Amino acid sequence: MQLNGGSEPVLDANLAIALDALLAEESVTRAAARLHTSPAAMSRTLGRLRRILGDPLLVRAGQAMVPTPRALALREEAAAVVRRIRVLLTPDTAVDPATLNRTFTVQAADLVGAALAPALLERARQEAPGVSLRMRAEELEAGPALRDGRIDLEIGSIDHADPETHVEELVTLRMVAAVRPGHPLTRKPLTPARLAAAEHVVVSRRGRFTGPLDTALAEHGLERRVSAVLPSHLAAMTLAAVSDVVCLVPAAPDGAHHWLRAAVRRILRTPGDPA
Repeated sequence: MQLNGGSEPVLDANLAIALDALLAEESVTRAAARLHTSPAAMSRTLGRLRRILGDPLLVRAGQAMVPTPRALALREEAAAVVRRIRVLLTPDTAVDPATLNRTFTVQAADLVGAALAPALLERARQEAPGVSLRMRAEELEAGPALRDGRIDLEIGSIDHADPETHVEELVTLRMVAAVRPGHPLTRKPLTPARLAAAEHVVVSRRGRFTGPLDTALAEHGLERRVSAVLPSHLAAMTLAAVSDVVCLVPAAPDGAHHWLRAAVRRILRTPGDPA
């Protein structure tokens, strides 16, 4: 920020963009790479920001840089400002889906991808015949993959997103417990206690043993036993079909980026939802 001949400050949008990158990356080198500039130039910009804001923003802690309390307080606001700047300075580029000729890569859990693919492909045939879809399993970290263009859309449970990643709720999927025919759980009404007492297989591409069900059970003072963690719903359901483990899977969606996100939303939208 500078002062002109009067008292009104002259705002430099590039400083806001640099601040956002520095606070998101917590590294001068990574922020420089993100904005395609040199570390030396980014270091000078950090110096300017420190003088303007009266705060060091990033301080050395061992081999890393960590944000100050002021920087943490500014992080979300800086990201929001940069998003707004980009909206203001981006020309109106309304896309006619019928003229698109490209491939969209969508990352989703195997069952969700399988449920979406037929309707999404049909929508593409109708609205954007030049579009091809590449559905891939959840094997990449969504933030970096979206940022560098390896995927265009991630559909799943997103517990953390980079400041520059657009996130919106498409639909809330109901989860169901999948068990083999004749499983003991099917002989009586299902209760939280009976569900927690069963052996479980968890689906996690990162190898995590816990998930949303554990949070729900904890509200009842319950904890489940996880006997296996597998990377896909298909593998977990195959195990459940030949053993007594319980596999939690998403129920099939009731048929609901700009064009791609809108198409997915329509496919996933449940009857009666507002348009």
